[in-house]
Amino acid sequence: MAVSPKERNRAYHKRYKEDVEREGKSFYPYAVLHDSIMSLVVVAVIIVLAVIWHYTADGTDAGILGPWYTDQADPGTIAFVPRPDWFFYFLFYLLRIFKWPETVVLGTVGIPTLLLILLIGLPFYDRRPERRISRRPVATVAAILVVISMGVLTWKGATAKEALGSELIATGEPERWAQEQGFADNRTAVEGARLFAESGCLNCHTYLGEGNGNLGAPDLTDVGASGRGVDFFKSYVSNPAQYGNNVMISYGYLGDENLTKLATFLNASKGPK
Repeated sequence: MAVSPKERNRAYHKRYKEDVEREGKSFYPYAVLHDSIMSLVVVAVIIVLAVIWHYTADGTDAGILGPWYTDQADPGTIAFVPRPDWFFYFLFYLLRIFKWPETVVLGTVGIPTLLLILLIGLPFYDRRPERRISRRPVATVAAILVVISMGVLTWKGATAKEALGSELIATGEPERWAQEQGFADNRTAVEGARLFAESGCLNCHTYLGEGNGNLGAPDLTDVGASGRGVDFFKSYVSNPAQYGNNVMISYGYLGDENLTKLATFLNASKGPK
């Protein structure tokens, strides 16, 4: 006669209780002692690493574990590209796969929430007593795929390149843009291209293949083809909110002269010649 799953689980639970009574150890002091020893080991490792860091570094000169301190952070910078800690690189790169705004909710809410629900529910929907890897092919393959996926996404996130203004200017990208767009003879537009590169615009926008295309920001390669003129672009950049754009920050702090350069550059960007 076949044994029902409920009866089998009761038998397993009974055997577990008998094993604990026969061979088990009480929580105190055994488990408490183990946790205390492990906590002391962790604290000791931290102290050792701190001592090594302190005595191998010298000021801003990096030792084995880095320097004592680095240059003071500049809260007014617009060229810095924030990046997460290494253990969030897989989520960081996941956001590069799902583009704003159509599918970004899948990368930010959908997939992480679904995986979290599956992990929390694991003890409820996987009640098989078998724990040998060779007899659990589905669980084994799923675990391997998760590890490989997180490893690949972490590596891709760690090596992802950002569009840094200083690097673009150093490699002559604004001058290349001017040649391709046909405004190399327009000094104001060229200076605007350099300003566009160093002001962090490419953190959201794209231009001739450079940039990230985040937050739904459009490609500005041919934005000047709209024929709206320098005055419009100058007004828009200085206060995007007046045109209903509440995502883009205001660049009014650049001043009238720089805004004119930036607007001239945008107006001259009519697509590669």
